[in-house]
Amino acid sequence: MSKIIGIDLGTTNSVVSVLEGGKATVITSSEGSRLVPSVVGFTKSGERLVGQVAKRQAITNPENTIFSIKRFIGRRWDDTENERKRIPYKAVKGKDDTISVDISGKKYTPQEISAMILSKLKQDAESYLGEKVTKAVITVPAYFNDAQRQATKDAGQIAGLEVLRIINEPTASALAYGLDKGADHTILVFDLGGGTFDISILELGDGVFEVKATSGNNHLGGDDFDERIIDFLINEFKKDQGIDLSQDKMALQRLKEAAEKAKIELSTVVQTNINLPFITADASGPKHLDLNLSRSKFDELTADLVEERHAVHGKSAGLTQLTNSKLQASELKLLLVLFLLSCRLC
Repeated sequence: MSKIIGIDLGTTNSVVSVLEGGKATVITSSEGSRLVPSVVGFTKSGERLVGQVAKRQAITNPENTIFSIKRFIGRRWDDTENERKRIPYKAVKGKDDTISVDISGKKYTPQEISAMILSKLKQDAESYLGEKVTKAVITVPAYFNDAQRQATKDAGQIAGLEVLRIINEPTASALAYGLDKGADHTILVFDLGGGTFDISILELGDGVFEVKATSGNNHLGGDDFDERIIDFLINEFKKDQGIDLSQDKMALQRLKEAAEKAKIELSTVVQTNINLPFITADASGPKHLDLNLSRSKFDELTADLVEERHAVHGKSAGLTQLTNSKLQASELKLLLVLFLLSCRLC
């Protein structure tokens, strides 16, 4: 009997795992990471890139690099105006008032783009297991409607997977932590991912999870924290050298990679050094960026993002704004916090 894989198809990053010895094992990608960027790129020669290799060329090839496709899957054109304003690639109206992505005149549905990411995860799983993989369970946000869930399932089928079940992300998180094996609980799941922030309240009874309420911010995640570091580096370099790196695509790509690395390092150290030699050049010669970033400075740069997160959390913890929830904050037995902000899986 072939193995069944579990896939977290994320807005920014995706993960694939398999059950081994009763425990979930996260599968390392062909690039050596346990996180696969949810990015698909197309080169000028027509080559398709997926994952880390696509992410590395995103800033230098923005019109042909697709990210955050999860924001569009299963949704109507008229419902995605705000999301469409945030992307550099071309979104066009598709069949039945849906969305498609236009790459050099060829149109792709969100399901097809998602299938490319799923295919990459499937291939990594097959390489790890040494056998063909045909079945999967895929997670989706608790707030996904039926159309979004079906579209995600369709993406899996396009990728050659029989999707046995679509399950809610907070439920999957609780299961991963073995919370289904204890007494009945009311659980608050606090999930800060790369592109979104979600809070969900689950009720466990007789081994069955029910999502009682969900809230969050679909445009708040680790990427926003990266952007604050990038802006800081650009401003400091401009003050020191008089050169605006925001207009240099190659420099921006290096800044983006350095910002994410610095953010991760600041999870465990109080200060990190960002050293980017030959970041640019002018008439006087090559220029180098060499700056220290402390955790306190990072906290200062991102204070408003943290406050925004607390605002959502405050509403959820009080349970006054969440849909149809009769729970009291004092009834919460467990708090499950999922921090993908620091990418600790990397």
